[in-house]
Amino acid sequence: MIEIEMFPCLQDNYGYLLHDSQSEVTAAIDTPDAAAVLDTLERKAWRLTHILNTHHHGDHAGGNLELKRATNCTIVGPRADAHRIPGIDVEVGGGDRFELGGHPVEVFDTPGHTRGHIVYLLREDGVAFVGDTLFSLGCGRLFEGTAQQMWASLRKILAWPDDTLLYCAHEYTQANARFARTVEPHNAALAARIVEVDRLRAAGRPTVPTTLAQERATNPFLRPMSTDLQQTVGMVGRPLDEVFGRTRALKDAF
Repeated sequence: MIEIEMFPCLQDNYGYLLHDSQSEVTAAIDTPDAAAVLDTLERKAWRLTHILNTHHHGDHAGGNLELKRATNCTIVGPRADAHRIPGIDVEVGGGDRFELGGHPVEVFDTPGHTRGHIVYLLREDGVAFVGDTLFSLGCGRLFEGTAQQMWASLRKILAWPDDTLLYCAHEYTQANARFARTVEPHNAALAARIVEVDRLRAAGRPTVPTTLAQERATNPFLRPMSTDLQQTVGMVGRPLDEVFGRTRALKDAF
């Protein structure tokens, strides 16, 4: 099993280091804060060998060059956005597979938040790193893509095993919960999740990782098929991508 070290950084980002002790491979999932990554590496006595970027935004790739200078690591990132990934060495896209210290990694194209966003699934380890495509009780804003593209991206994630642990890039869950309850007010699983989220945050604890099963039951952006949600947003019987798009638009204005 791969070891995952999670640490908060910037205002609301999470950084992640993946480490395989047998191969001594250590990868950073995105580089929101180079200093925080280096501090965590020092604390764990690990040497950075790889960066796996999900997309080009500064709070995800802004530390690439500093970390590459410090460690001579290999930077892996989305082929579709390679020109916007600082220091990229290896370009990957949907359908690609590679090994990280003996751990198979699957790459999925998930455009919507950005046109070149990708996510990484380590199926054998039961974990995935979803960047800003999916959050607990939320999803990324559509800065460069359409609702149809984002719903297609989320459907790829919905096809994964229910027990997959989803490592999201931000601690947005409480804010997402305030919106989620307005569009699916009769969802008992959501109500219970909100209680749990409030308890975790009151204790200063993170709300991620979350499981795909939990998100499938509570996240409105994965639930356009919900009759309750369709009624609330005024889209009963409409195509699921349109219901999703209406829900995303309501969240943008919330």
